[in-house]
Amino acid sequence: MTEAFSRSSGLIKRRNQPQGADGGASDRDDKLANGEEEDIDHDSKETRLTLMEEVLLLGLKDREGYTSFWNDCISSGLRGCILIELALRGRIELEKGGMRRRSLTNRKVLCKSDQPTGDVLLDEALKHIKETQPPETVQSWIEYLSGETWNPLKLRYQLRNVRERLAKNLVEKGVCTTEKQNFLLFDMTTHPLTDNSAKQKLIKKVQESVLSRWTNDPHRMDKRLLALIYLSHTSDVLENAFAPLSDDDYEVAMKRVRELLDLDLDVESMKEGANELMWAVFAAMTK
Repeated sequence: MTEAFSRSSGLIKRRNQPQGADGGASDRDDKLANGEEEDIDHDSKETRLTLMEEVLLLGLKDREGYTSFWNDCISSGLRGCILIELALRGRIELEKGGMRRRSLTNRKVLCKSDQPTGDVLLDEALKHIKETQPPETVQSWIEYLSGETWNPLKLRYQLRNVRERLAKNLVEKGVCTTEKQNFLLFDMTTHPLTDNSAKQKLIKKVQESVLSRWTNDPHRMDKRLLALIYLSHTSDVLENAFAPLSDDDYEVAMKRVRELLDLDLDVESMKEGANELMWAVFAAMTK
């Protein structure tokens, strides 16, 4: 595994300068999955973003329209987002733990429903999971979908151009635009923000979750928001949400994120109402 999966790398360190949805599922199946009720905003004008799009949006530099060249964690982080998004939409689940309660990272991912979500990336990943026998673990799927495997037979599972495809989704939703920039030796497509309010609302939501709305119990938090905090951290973009905070608030926010990261994930996954696959992704990304 790469350093992107290493818990020993520690929490992100504060930097001095801050940087800078849905996929059309039928019957809004992502609102209710496994008994989970999400907070629904009934304002039809509001842009709804997938978990993958939210993590990428936090990582995009507002004016430049691209993620940090030094960020080698976001690729695997976005694949983790895809697995959790599928789980929250009721498409995949973790196999039963059995009498001996195998650890989260040793249990396999199973296809629960092959009904299309309407999101191309999600449906592509779901097709791979459905057709793969025997089933694979969460950690294996993150590697396969990222293309980080030595097994040539598994390279066909790689989801290509994920960042670019998600950025195009943000363009279609009116959050970003598309530009071309010249970087001496090559031209690069970039996606600067056009609707800063969407990102500011996202940042405010993340900040409030660990400050004014902190519950001190992850199971009282919205599952999607909890996943956003974990995967923003493992994707090395959580700093962008916390950078505008005062020093005191920043210290409190980071302390509470650390508390989440230090939880016994196997124990948390066994509590009532927990989505086991979501906790398995946390385990694979932070161990």
